[in-house]
Amino acid sequence: MKTIDSIPTSKMQRASKLVTTGAKIGVNYLKYYGDKITKTEVEAKARLNENNAEDIYDGLKKLKGSALKVAQMLSMEKSILPAAYVEKFSLSQFSVPPLSPALVTKTFKKYFGKNPNEIYDKFNDVSVNAASIGQVHKAEKDGKKLAVKIQYPGVAESIASDLSLVKPIAIKMFNIRGKDSDKYFKEVENKLVEETNYVLEVEQSKAIVDACKHIPNLNFPNYYPELSSDRIITMDWMNGVHLSEFKFKNQKVANKLGQALWDFYMFQIHNLKKVHADPHPGNFLISPENELIVIDFGCMKTIPNDFYVPYFELAKKENLANAAYFEQKLFELEILRKDDSEEELIFFRAMFHEMLSLFTQPFHQETFDFSDEVFFGKLSELGAKYSKNTELKNMNGNRGSKHFIYINRTFFGLYNLMHDLKAKDVKINNYKSL
Repeated sequence: MKTIDSIPTSKMQRASKLVTTGAKIGVNYLKYYGDKITKTEVEAKARLNENNAEDIYDGLKKLKGSALKVAQMLSMEKSILPAAYVEKFSLSQFSVPPLSPALVTKTFKKYFGKNPNEIYDKFNDVSVNAASIGQVHKAEKDGKKLAVKIQYPGVAESIASDLSLVKPIAIKMFNIRGKDSDKYFKEVENKLVEETNYVLEVEQSKAIVDACKHIPNLNFPNYYPELSSDRIITMDWMNGVHLSEFKFKNQKVANKLGQALWDFYMFQIHNLKKVHADPHPGNFLISPENELIVIDFGCMKTIPNDFYVPYFELAKKENLANAAYFEQKLFELEILRKDDSEEELIFFRAMFHEMLSLFTQPFHQETFDFSDEVFFGKLSELGAKYSKNTELKNMNGNRGSKHFIYINRTFFGLYNLMHDLKAKDVKINNYKSL
């Protein structure tokens, strides 16, 4: 794969890249109108989606950083985005052009004052894995095989400017209105800033490993603070394949891995009130022994009690059936607002009741089959239904506590991973006995 010798870091440089991408999209639409003359609407739209997805991804992968991270987050929205976008954006999880060896060496000199070969006994300056914020290299020291994660230059400094560029698109996409809409963007900005702080990531990693290492069939790398800095992390090299590349072997293995993944998340959420909020396939490996390996703790979300309590109260079947209690919790979670019109109250009560009644089904049973195509088909249908709802587009989409952004992202990502594993007979409350 071709390497990158430089990354645009100033707001003007990054904005110009997006403008170039926008021009390509304009050309794609002209082709689309031409295709409609000779092809069916379905064929023409499919080609438009493929062309746009490719051009947008090509533009974002040159920027890297938070711009590419947004694509990574969107790749998890399988029920909303067209398949062409999901397929292309999912590449941002672990397959983007890496930094050149010269730029890698320059980064080490900046943060350690040394070349990597002066720090490690062996260091491969060709990346084995490149994602949105950093890339990974193989190394060895004192007989140990190591993974060294290097952050792309300028990523941390460009977060605010990147978000200001994508903010108008996000406002339109999610129908966000109102003077307090900035709280959502600030939540995303704060999390992205945390993800670029590798000293914090090492601290978080060590804490979660200590808290969760007792969970069966789960494994983690060791981290080495003395070989890490605020832009470089050194950890154990873990042998395994990315979850997305894992080939389904048999149901027993799938169930074992699914149970480990589910227990890991439920234990964090309910016992630690803090959760690994970036559940995409690139952050998980499956070892040759069929154990689940977690390799990235850059994005951790603390769950405050005043959000945790009403959120999980609405996961209970009896509370969904109690209209008055259900409405009270919607107000506590800022889904319903005191300034809502009667029309908005009626609409959003019904909408969230329908969504939660479906989405919380796993919590209404002792065990759940995450390979169930009917359940996931209904989730996709519901997502598509409200993404196209004209009535919703005319209402204030500024709904819910800021904590929904990462908690909902966590659950959607977790459900998708469980479905990809084809895990069955998963014990929902197994974490209580760990």
